Amino acid sequence: MIKIPQRTQRSLFGEILDWMLTPLLLLWPLSLALTWLVAQNLANKPFDRALVYNVQALAQFIQVMPGPRARFSLPQPASELLRADDSDNVYYQVLGASGEFLSGERELPAPDAEGEPPYDGEPQLRDAEFRGLPVRVAHLWVRIDGAPRPALVQVAETREKRSVLAAEIIKGVMLPQFAILPLAVLLVWLALLRGIKPLSELEERIRARRPDDLSPLDEHAVPQEVAPLVASVNDLLERLEDSIAMQKRFLADAAHQLKTPLAGLRMQADLAQREGSSAEDLKQSLQQIGLASVRATHTVNQLLALARAEAGGVQMARQPCDLVQLTLEVVREAVPRALERRIDLGYEGPEPGAPELTRPANPTLIKEMVRNLVDNALNYAPSRPGRPGVVTVRVRGDPFSRALALQVEDNGPGLPLSERARVFQPFYRVLGTKVDGSGLGLPIVQEIAHRHGAEVGVDDAHPGHEPPGACFTVRFPAVDPAP
Repeated sequence: MIKIPQRTQRSLFGEILDWMLTPLLLLWPLSLALTWLVAQNLANKPFDRALVYNVQALAQFIQVMPGPRARFSLPQPASELLRADDSDNVYYQVLGASGEFLSGERELPAPDAEGEPPYDGEPQLRDAEFRGLPVRVAHLWVRIDGAPRPALVQVAETREKRSVLAAEIIKGVMLPQFAILPLAVLLVWLALLRGIKPLSELEERIRARRPDDLSPLDEHAVPQEVAPLVASVNDLLERLEDSIAMQKRFLADAAHQLKTPLAGLRMQADLAQREGSSAEDLKQSLQQIGLASVRATHTVNQLLALARAEAGGVQMARQPCDLVQLTLEVVREAVPRALERRIDLGYEGPEPGAPELTRPANPTLIKEMVRNLVDNALNYAPSRPGRPGVVTVRVRGDPFSRALALQVEDNGPGLPLSERARVFQPFYRVLGTKVDGSGLGLPIVQEIAHRHGAEVGVDDAHPGHEPPGACFTVRFPAVDPAP
């Protein structure tokens, strides 16, 4: 036996909290990296300015000699000033116009200069490595009159002070974040608790309701995001209320309609059990019991058909149905009853199989609708020897508009205009007729037609004649042709 894994229940609160905190925790390392880069840039600026000042100061001690040559003479106080640093080492180098070494550190790497070096007189900054240590270098090209190339002055400094300053900036920025991050998590958690509180209040209101309270929930007392959910619940409550009302009506109708045949059965049974009853009386009582049971069975079937047709909350199974084919099946089933009542029952219309005759429908309900129309016509069509009853069933289809119409016509007494709307009400029967029935056939027809998007109407079958007869028409809407 294959076990289907059950879907675990998710927490909306936990999921929202995860989606809010996860980006926060992921962005925190990125914030560290960006802060480090910014701190490095901030730490470089003041020391870079000092390097630029030193290289400009050293350039002033270059003296031009005849030749043309350059000489560099650095006073002792200036030399001591360059080396007066407890954290970093400061190095300098001075090269003449011909690249000859004049002073400083001979191994200090020269800047990369492709072609002619720049003569703009602006110091340049770069990163380099000297004696295995990373250094920050400021260099300046100094023009010498008559010389083919400028002299070069460089000042280099190790990066210890810069790293210390950058670390201090990082500490000053990041240490408060270690306290702010837990506080932010706590505030997000409290905000979520406050945000989902209306859901908890809605749950309490629903739990506090009585089992028979199907009134709609107040959509204005909930947040805007929850309003569509509340509207859906209200729609469900409305459909549930309609379904319960339909069930109650069905039970009341069933009890009312079955009361008379059941009472007749009991009376006939009592008559059959009387002392001194003859065989003829017993036979007549049994006949009446049989008729009463047939009427009770018909009433129950009609009630069940009406309940099935009114079940609007249940999804109706549909499939492509040939309306002519279903109508012909019902007509063939009704032929024995028409022959018994000496009624001319016939069909007029196209043969089954044409594409325009097909509709997405429930075949069981469609046949029930046609059956009730045919039974109603057979009940009211006259069956006298001098004037036999005629019932005609028609299906008319328009190949252009693809509209369909089902007609059931009889030559009975017809329906007055004042009665034509009321005959579709359950249990209503026209006064003055001796036809036995429950008054449910036409309401069933109307419910089934409405569920299929069709309309039901009734007119005189033969206007101006006496009797005019009745013609019931079910008009199905047009559909687009299949591609």
